[in-house]
Amino acid sequence: MNWDDLQLFIAVARGGGLSAAAKGYGSSPATIGRRMLALEQAVGRPLFIRRQTGYELTADGQSLLIKARTMEDGARMIDDWLDTGGRRPLVRISSGTWTTNFLADNFARLWTPEDPFRIAFKATEAKLDIAHREVEIGLRNAPPESPNLASRRTVTVAQAPFRARGHSHPGREEGWVAIAPEDMATRSARWLAEHAEGDVVAWANSPRTLHDLVRVGVGKGLLPCFAGDRDPLLERAGEEIEELRGAQWLVMHNDDRHRAEVRTVIDRIVALVSAHAPLFQGERPVGGG
Repeated sequence: MNWDDLQLFIAVARGGGLSAAAKGYGSSPATIGRRMLALEQAVGRPLFIRRQTGYELTADGQSLLIKARTMEDGARMIDDWLDTGGRRPLVRISSGTWTTNFLADNFARLWTPEDPFRIAFKATEAKLDIAHREVEIGLRNAPPESPNLASRRTVTVAQAPFRARGHSHPGREEGWVAIAPEDMATRSARWLAEHAEGDVVAWANSPRTLHDLVRVGVGKGLLPCFAGDRDPLLERAGEEIEELRGAQWLVMHNDDRHRAEVRTVIDRIVALVSAHAPLFQGERPVGGG
């Protein structure tokens, strides 16, 4: 059976005859009548009782109508999915845990329901392959080396130790919460491994777990200032680590950066982080989100 014929069958059943279906499909009643005869031959059962007043469904016709409507509902769900998102191009953004968290908190500055594209976040400390189009945009702590990639410097990022608010203990050495050696993927994690020595009280396999441990007072942890200063449950546990201060770069494929949707997202990310430059630089401005 042909799905187009089944759609015509539904139209004839709903309209009670050929004329109503013909108007909806721009065909003649005679053409639709021939296709209904072909459909009956295909299923091997009579589907209509043909009267001068119109077409009435037989018992088999009623049974087929139920099944055809189920197919129609399924097709409509697919059409709805395509119309509301499936046909919109996807802009994939790769960034570390804390940058992704910041972008998610400010999602309304990056995307609106009226935009003809969608956004997908890929939070990872690893560097996804932009040259081979694993993502469209990457936020990195260094410019790219590949000639196929373009970059744009954005803001300076500061790092500092943080503890749970109210958990300071004057006169007592505070232990560190650190990323486990086998899971280190960032410069800050490696720096802490070199300088903390035997002062680590707990290990974590991800920045998010490290944050959770610091939040409940297990020890102090090294965080980007734009992450730690935004958390009301944390406070600084020391001065900024100057040698970890560095620039943030927006990296994209040379070809993809000219796509309208990618260009739009790039411009919005730059505007967003630039507006929060003091937060990224560790200046702890009042407000800021």
